[in-house]
Amino acid sequence: MKYDITTVEDYLAALPASRRESMNRLRSIFLANLPEGLVETFRYGMISYEIPHEIYPAGYNVNPKIGVPFLSLASQKNFIGVYYVGLMVKPDVLKWFEDSYAKVVPTKIDRGKSCIRLKKQADIPYDLIKELCGKLSIEDYLVIYEKWKITKKNNK
Repeated sequence: MKYDITTVEDYLAALPASRRESMNRLRSIFLANLPEGLVETFRYGMISYEIPHEIYPAGYNVNPKIGVPFLSLASQKNFIGVYYVGLMVKPDVLKWFEDSYAKVVPTKIDRGKSCIRLKKQADIPYDLIKELCGKLSIEDYLVIYEKWKITKKNNK
């Protein structure tokens, strides 16, 4: 959903009450369980957790002035989206997540390359998402990110 908002707090306050509880719960899970060192920001209309310049001075290749995106959370029109590149770059993490999801959620997973679409708030697997937070360290992510940047540069 599009908002003329610049802070996480204002974004959450602007959400319909029906979404706010789930979004706040997911945010709390991310704040408590994502790797230490990430910075919470409001970027691209989403709550984002980024690797700051103090850890990775080069910044995001698309816009070096900002940190490297690690995970984002958004309230979309028909779902809550968790955007986690770890699913796209780590096949073992994706397999684990899909297998685990099938065991705890009665409906088939709806996802894109790095997006998990949570359509029914009653079915959000909070414990599974909490566990997902610890599957990829900042250091491991940056190794993958560096390889990806080289591959992208060589394919131009």
